Amino acid sequence: MSETFTQLMSPAVFPWVALLVGLAVGSFLNVVIYRLPKMMEHDWHAQCAELRGESPPQTEPLGLALPRSRCPGCGHQITALENIPVLSWVWLRGRCSACKTTISLRYPIIELTAGLSAAYCARHFGPGFAAAGAMVFIWTILAASMIDFDTQLLPDSMTLPLLWLGLLVNLGGTFVDLRTAVIGAAAGYLCLWSVYWLFKLATGKEGMGFGDFKLLAAIGAWLGWALLPVVILLSSLVGSIIGIGLIVLARRGREVPIPFGPYLGAAGIIALFWGRQISDLIWSRFA
Repeated sequence: MSETFTQLMSPAVFPWVALLVGLAVGSFLNVVIYRLPKMMEHDWHAQCAELRGESPPQTEPLGLALPRSRCPGCGHQITALENIPVLSWVWLRGRCSACKTTISLRYPIIELTAGLSAAYCARHFGPGFAAAGAMVFIWTILAASMIDFDTQLLPDSMTLPLLWLGLLVNLGGTFVDLRTAVIGAAAGYLCLWSVYWLFKLATGKEGMGFGDFKLLAAIGAWLGWALLPVVILLSSLVGSIIGIGLIVLARRGREVPIPFGPYLGAAGIIALFWGRQISDLIWSRFA
């Protein structure tokens, strides 16, 4: 058993193992992205009904594990063979086996993203705790960003555990020392919190949600305070480019809100791998 484990953790094999694990996790992330907002909505309705003194609405129990995944068009339950990451979508040609309803291309893209990012973490950090932590960091950000993109909500059930996990991971200095991580978490939150209130006092409008504060705090807990300027700069740059593109090319009105979480998340992932190089490049230009 120990010999097999050693072989799996070898630098040549570990990225392939991480790829397979990441593909399976990506399939689960698709479930989280689809179901978690519905679960939150159900809880809100139940809480509102309780405050009104009414009985909560009777709906089918919904969780991340049950009921089994099914086609939204015909209700066909997805079999094990139809749930193989990426391959099942290709085999089914992107359609339900029962009613031929189109299956969104986003599902295999998320699975591939989770798998390839895990493989790159394994190659970049090598076998060990840092690679595993980086995978969890990326998977969580991927799911949270897609939920924010769909609903403009960043669930506390994802951002807060990510924050605390970042502090725990850095207890031993995995990415940064604990002091740097704690300051990063506080600075990340207070930075966007200050921007939020300055914008609101100046315009009377809310420029971003509280979930963005918590996500940047989580990124700060993982990467430390020194990389926060890089994260903010990258996220603002990417957000501006995509936002202008949506307004010009897609003719999206300026009044339509654009979620900031995906850009923060993408910037955090970039900073995880190349943040120090980017920071050194920026400071060298100023110097």
